Amino acid sequence: MTNISSSLRVSGLSACALATALMVTACGGGGGGNGGTAAIQSLETPPIVASAPAATLASPAASQAVAGVSVLATNARPAAAAACTAGNFGSFDRPFSPDSPWNSRPVAPVLGSATIPTALYTPTVAAGAWSSAAFQASASDAPMVVTGATAQGVWDPDSEVYRPSITIANWPAATTPATGTDGHAEIVDPATGVVHSFWGLKQVNGAWVAKQYAWTPLAGRGMGDPSHYYQGARAAGVSTLGGLIRTAEAVDGDTMYRHALAMSLDATGLSAAPTYRFPATSADSNAATTNSGQIPMGSLMMLPASFNAQALATPELRKVAETLKTYGAYVVDRNTGTPFVIYVEIGADLKLHRNGWSNATANDLELMRAAMRPVESASAWKDGNGNTSSTVTSTALNLLSMRGGWWRTKGTVSGEFDTWRQALVFPATTTQIEQANATGRAMNPVTWAIPATGETFRLDVDATGGASFRLTIADKVTGAVVYDSGYLNDGDSTTLVWPNVAGFKVTTWARSGVDNVESTLRPTLTKTGGPAASVCAG
Repeated sequence: MTNISSSLRVSGLSACALATALMVTACGGGGGGNGGTAAIQSLETPPIVASAPAATLASPAASQAVAGVSVLATNARPAAAAACTAGNFGSFDRPFSPDSPWNSRPVAPVLGSATIPTALYTPTVAAGAWSSAAFQASASDAPMVVTGATAQGVWDPDSEVYRPSITIANWPAATTPATGTDGHAEIVDPATGVVHSFWGLKQVNGAWVAKQYAWTPLAGRGMGDPSHYYQGARAAGVSTLGGLIRTAEAVDGDTMYRHALAMSLDATGLSAAPTYRFPATSADSNAATTNSGQIPMGSLMMLPASFNAQALATPELRKVAETLKTYGAYVVDRNTGTPFVIYVEIGADLKLHRNGWSNATANDLELMRAAMRPVESASAWKDGNGNTSSTVTSTALNLLSMRGGWWRTKGTVSGEFDTWRQALVFPATTTQIEQANATGRAMNPVTWAIPATGETFRLDVDATGGASFRLTIADKVTGAVVYDSGYLNDGDSTTLVWPNVAGFKVTTWARSGVDNVESTLRPTLTKTGGPAASVCAG
């Protein structure tokens, strides 16, 4: 049995990295271990003794959780329009936008030289205990409270905190996680436009518990971005829904799957430096010390156009091979001992060895392994509607998050980060709340998105209830402030040229409204000159 492990994760600012940056010892892995807890506690210690830290460890109440999802859906779904509905994109059967990397294909791809090495076992295309399944929610499904599988709670990698519980607005009664220790399950809620992704999900004495929870917009890119860098249960920061060979399409009679596939590699195939590349935003937390191969997480692996897929022994494998020639497979996870695993939805009728072990099929899988190479470039990209698209590979994505690490300088209560709204939310107040975040958590240093000197960026502020936002950039060596946006209100925008400093420190500042209504802040900082990604989700 292939042991697929999603327990160790890292991005530019994982819990482990936070602990290291703060010189906290006993750094653990797995959705945040002991080191993760220590780091969070340190970040919540205010630099000004008289200022109380924002309480980011509190669990949202059920009503707040439902409201958060509803707001996200309201913001994202109207933009979908014709580009998505033409091919039923952003739906349960066809998730994500047409210009998502999952639904797009390269034109005349140029393949690199790196190869997938042999390992202990034969490559496979499989469902089973280490894969996942998707369950469609409906508006009539009751909410469900999922508590932590351990006393620490449920790890929320986007907020970078443990939460005592997560409340899901609509929970399908048929939800059944994978039986492997990874316990993957995806709950797809078309009404709210959200894919809920769980790791370590299981029932204990009739109650649901999980080790980790993340989410992604159903009509979005299906990949992380620098601000919302962890959007699922895979090591690459993506949902297990991405690239999954679904139950319905396994028997649809088509010659290929009309999307890229999801693949894991053994540590001997994965690269230690870099550990990941675009479009991945994360890798396993010990990737730099454990991996020994040449292929970074996030690589798109393809078979060359000359590969004779029709010479393979079975129709199941021919269909997979034709997909690998046209769309490829993104490397999104690490397994133990198998050269490559391509994931099939649990319950799908796709079996490579239907009548017992087949040497012919095993040999064909080895031919595919030896022939696959990573895509290095392409002359163009076609989206899911067949249109040439410049957004598929665009890195002009939001860099700013309003996640925690805040300290309060004015007021008596604090605003908190709401992952579903991707916003800082202030309670109703008539006394202004002001808080700041100088921890670095507002700008996750995803390697392919780190600002460079001289690049131009646009700062836009989306605010409600009279809230306002300010961004400062300081020279990390001298501490001198080299850029200050001043406070900006809803609808305000400004451009800035990234300053010439060897290292920088970004501080975000936030002020609430004072009209005794809830106020929110969701600023974006994007590189100019590139197309905004995703034609479906805002």
